[in-house]
Amino acid sequence: MNASPKLDRRMAFMQFDQRDRAALRALKPLIDAEIGTALSKFYGQVRSFPEIRSKFRDEGHISGAERAQAGHWRRLVSADYGPDYVRDVERIGRAHVDAGLEPQWYIGGYSVIVEDLIRAVITKRAKALFASAKSDADLADGLVALNKAVFLDMELAISTYITVQDEQRAALEAERDAAARNQAAAVRAVGEALSRLAAGDLSARVEEGLSPEFASLKVDFDQAAMALAEAMNAVERASSGIRSGADDIARNADDLAQRTEQQAATLEQTAAAVDQLTTTVSKTAQSAREVSAMVGEASAEAERSGTVVTRAAEAMTKIESSSHRVSQILGVIDEIAFQTNLLALNAGVEAARAGDAGRGFAVVAQEVRALAQRSADAAREIKTLIAESSRQVGEGVELVGQTGAALRGIVNKVGGIDGLINEIAASANEQAVALSQVNTAVNQLDQVTQRNAAMVHQSTESTRTLRIEAADLFNRVGAFRTGGTEPAAAVSDNPVHAARARLTAFARPGR
Repeated sequence: MNASPKLDRRMAFMQFDQRDRAALRALKPLIDAEIGTALSKFYGQVRSFPEIRSKFRDEGHISGAERAQAGHWRRLVSADYGPDYVRDVERIGRAHVDAGLEPQWYIGGYSVIVEDLIRAVITKRAKALFASAKSDADLADGLVALNKAVFLDMELAISTYITVQDEQRAALEAERDAAARNQAAAVRAVGEALSRLAAGDLSARVEEGLSPEFASLKVDFDQAAMALAEAMNAVERASSGIRSGADDIARNADDLAQRTEQQAATLEQTAAAVDQLTTTVSKTAQSAREVSAMVGEASAEAERSGTVVTRAAEAMTKIESSSHRVSQILGVIDEIAFQTNLLALNAGVEAARAGDAGRGFAVVAQEVRALAQRSADAAREIKTLIAESSRQVGEGVELVGQTGAALRGIVNKVGGIDGLINEIAASANEQAVALSQVNTAVNQLDQVTQRNAAMVHQSTESTRTLRIEAADLFNRVGAFRTGGTEPAAAVSDNPVHAARARLTAFARPGR
């Protein structure tokens, strides 16, 4: 029983008729006996060729294939080409395709197996002919039938191989076409979204549903566009904050630059004033040293004056003593004048008694009395003058004593002043040294301030550039449509605002 009209047409074209099938069945006992040997030889070849051996997993796989081939060859020579046979041939053909075994190898395998079968048929059939006196025609019929069966089986296997390859090719083409259509749809949908994205519409999404293999592309694109929109929103907010911060920083930088320039000018004036003050203090220290020397000299002079005053006081004391002695002498003179006056008086009395004889003596006595009186008057005047002189000498002694005490006080005060002036001179020297150091520090600070002013000027220029670039960035970012709300004001923790706050605090008046 045949499997299909197509198989009948093939067998009819090959002239594989009932007579051939009968001749083939006549060979079945012989082939059943020899097929095992032929298959053993064939699979020995398989093991020796790595390109075929690699198609089998292991020896168990080879043994199973050998058993399946033995069953198939027994079915083949039974000349029963029904549905089971066709399914068996198709299974073998599909197995060859799945294993990647090209036709060249199993066609060669047919030749190895058929070679042993033909040799066995001829050898054993020849012995049977001598035994049964059969003709050579029967042998030829058997070999022809075997040849036709082998070629039929080979043609069916190759046709199955080709059919399966065609099916696979068609399936692959269909898959390729479907993939191309899906790819074209994906490219079109993504291209449209990309066009909107390129036009600045960050709300663009892949609206069209894509095939499963491109579903991840849609998800990735939508997520990327969403992330880009969020990032652009963040950039827009940040650029707004940067622009606002840059404006504030620019204003504060201008104010800081102006104040730094004023500070530099003030510091320069301060440096000049400190330098002048240093010179003045140095001169003051020098003057203090000179005053100290002069005070020392004045102290020495005062000490010498004290000595002179002491000597003057001693001299006045001696004058006072001499005045006392002169007073005593004048007292004697006054007493002598008194006695002389008495003597003159007595002499006058005696002259009066003598009369004319004693008149000349009376004149002398009168003159002596006049002289004694004048002497007494002069003595009294001198005594008065001596008393006044003594009084004045006493006062002078007292004044000289006070002067000596005053001079000693002056000497002590001058000594104290000399110590204070020495301290002032030392302090002035220390102040001069300190002011010299301060002057050096102020000069260095002035130089640093000048450099800072230059750096602030450069920073101001950079800030102006930043403000321009921030405005340009904000304008560029503003060209994108994110599908969200308007950009919010810059958040409080924006680093630009933190920097602006620090700059504002630094530039605050009174710094």
